[in-house]
Amino acid sequence: MTSRHWRNPLRDDRDKRLPRIAGPSGLVIFGVTGDLSRKKLMPAIYDLANRKLLPPGFALTGFARRDWADQDFSKVVYEAVREHSRTPFREEVWRQLSEGLRFVSGSFDDDQAFDDLVTTVADLDRVRGTGGNHAFYLSVPPSAFPTVCRQLARSGLSAQNPEQWRRVVIEKPFGHDLESAQELNKIVNEVFPEESVFRIDHYLGKETVQNILALRFANQLFEPLWNAHYVDHVQITMAEDIGLGGRAGYYDGIGAARDVIQNHLLQLLALTAMEEPVSFHPRALRTEKIKVLAATKPWEPFSETTARGQYTGGWQGGQLVPGLLEEGGFASDSTTETYAAMTMQVNTRRWAGVPFYLRTGKRLGRRVTEIAIVFKRAPHLPFDSTSTDELGENALVIRVQPDEGVTMRFGSKVPGTSMQIRDVTMDFGYGHAFTEDSPEAYERLLLDVLLGEPSLFPVNEEVELSWQILDPVLRYWEKEGGPEPYRAGSWGPESADRMMARTGRHWRRP
Repeated sequence: MTSRHWRNPLRDDRDKRLPRIAGPSGLVIFGVTGDLSRKKLMPAIYDLANRKLLPPGFALTGFARRDWADQDFSKVVYEAVREHSRTPFREEVWRQLSEGLRFVSGSFDDDQAFDDLVTTVADLDRVRGTGGNHAFYLSVPPSAFPTVCRQLARSGLSAQNPEQWRRVVIEKPFGHDLESAQELNKIVNEVFPEESVFRIDHYLGKETVQNILALRFANQLFEPLWNAHYVDHVQITMAEDIGLGGRAGYYDGIGAARDVIQNHLLQLLALTAMEEPVSFHPRALRTEKIKVLAATKPWEPFSETTARGQYTGGWQGGQLVPGLLEEGGFASDSTTETYAAMTMQVNTRRWAGVPFYLRTGKRLGRRVTEIAIVFKRAPHLPFDSTSTDELGENALVIRVQPDEGVTMRFGSKVPGTSMQIRDVTMDFGYGHAFTEDSPEAYERLLLDVLLGEPSLFPVNEEVELSWQILDPVLRYWEKEGGPEPYRAGSWGPESADRMMARTGRHWRRP
């Protein structure tokens, strides 16, 4: 029996107490010298090993242009683990993991380097018992995806057979518009079948994002209210307080909408608006998300329902910070937006007429990602008008990061002799309710890749539908000049506030 089909005869599939552990396998990281590898991937691999979720013979191979030996690579991984891992450092775990570290030097268009990689992978199968099961992580610029995929095909590394698996992991962005995404998907699928392609969206690996499904479908409390009869609007926010210094090579020409709305925020919208799946099988989950994305389109006219901005210098967190145009690598006339907001409509029976407001930006007031379901006001308030002056709208807020949890906002009487009503909140925080720490998103996603569990990874159709939604806004912006300036440390350009004010609404202050 092959390692792929082996199962523990003492394990009952109905017992969910034990975590699933990856079988014999290895991971090859292309672009292993980048920040993502050092700060996220290497520490996540160590943390998985530390939690005993990786096989004892797990192998990690780095591929880059550096002139390194295996020992040099091992030192880099060690330093990354000591600096960035979530779990405590244990010498015995590191010793076992380090025995499976290998490095292959070369460029993506170097046939010999990929032939060396073939030799390395075959050696790991023999020495570490990886069983021919290898995932290839493309932590490289999108322009390099076709070259790497074709080299994997030429060298035979992508070859599929019933006795082993080969998978590819692709980092965003998945193209820069619908046409390029379709071209990229075509190239990747020529080499790997769709079930072997894992498109990483690290937000989907966050515990709180998955808790949206638990909150909605494990509780009868919310379902009767989760529709256009009771919900006034939904706000999905991803705000960052950092600038873009040092990231011009990636970000210039991409912008906030392509970087965040096309993937993270539209995926959060799909999870918020989807119907209950028939099961939590990956195919059933994807079916419901695809239905939502197919029914979603941007609200027009774009001059009133969208906004974009670019941060200027200002004070943030007690520090004077530069504007985007003063950051190294950006042209003095760059029209790359660092803030994007847009209004979406989901044309289904459940959500018809409910605006979904998506916004993201750099150098905003604080770092936060949240989904706020804002409810309609009660149709009748049998109180004196002064009693409810401080009463806002009821809201259910799902905090994705930081301080992961859920907040409910509702009206309550102020203690005293008069009937004064104002907003209060009830909070649930992961850190207070559970003794176990939430794993880092990349831990969950890397383990899912090794297990072949695809539910948290968007498929071709989701990616292409997302671009189909976003492209009309991007085309409109290209014709309408540059983004509006906003001060660092603020909450975005004035046009974003006007966009909400036109409908009598306002942005939440997270």
